Amino acid sequence: MAIASAWYTVKSDHRPPALTPIRWVWRLAGLYHLCHSTPQLMEEAAQHFASADRQSLAQWALKKAKEEAGHDQLALLDIQSMGYEAQAVVEALVPPAAKALVDHFTRTVQNSDPIDCVGYSYTAERLAICRGLEYIQRIEVLLPSGKNATRCLGVHSAIGTDVEHVEEAVEMIAELTPNEQTRVAKACYQAALLRFSPPVKDYISDEEIQNVLKPFKLLEPINN
Repeated sequence: MAIASAWYTVKSDHRPPALTPIRWVWRLAGLYHLCHSTPQLMEEAAQHFASADRQSLAQWALKKAKEEAGHDQLALLDIQSMGYEAQAVVEALVPPAAKALVDHFTRTVQNSDPIDCVGYSYTAERLAICRGLEYIQRIEVLLPSGKNATRCLGVHSAIGTDVEHVEEAVEMIAELTPNEQTRVAKACYQAALLRFSPPVKDYISDEEIQNVLKPFKLLEPINN
């Protein structure tokens, strides 16, 4: 309900540009930054919960840290498959939407009570499972033939493990106190607002992305 409410609050007609291969690399860079931040932040949240003797939340956060470990490497492999030096790309490309989400996630964890990170995590995974096999196949059709560049997306979709993760989160949240559940619902709303809101400035153009990526183009194609 909180996520749907955020969607209706934003309800913008400002649509992103059509997806292209070069724009997919941009999105992969964003996926990398989101995935890269998660294990460390969840470990930090687990420590805060444990210090407050909130063991169920500590166990949940620690489990999340382990589950999400290595997903950033999938994004790097996807970028490399698209023909670019992956590490250099993610160092040069930090999409503003991804940065805003990581910054928000960081603040929830570093709050005196980090329970808002539960809402952030739930929102990310709940929205991820709205993307199914058909969505992934539509992207693959747009990419050059032979490019295996949807591995990270696949893990964070309805065909990956996020369906199970959402079910587990619902069970865990149901055991929280009413006050904690209210905090989680509000955190879901805030995280969803960030995800649904269009950029303050115009969307970056394909030409701008291309200019950033040009120095990192691999000379030889990578098949992985």
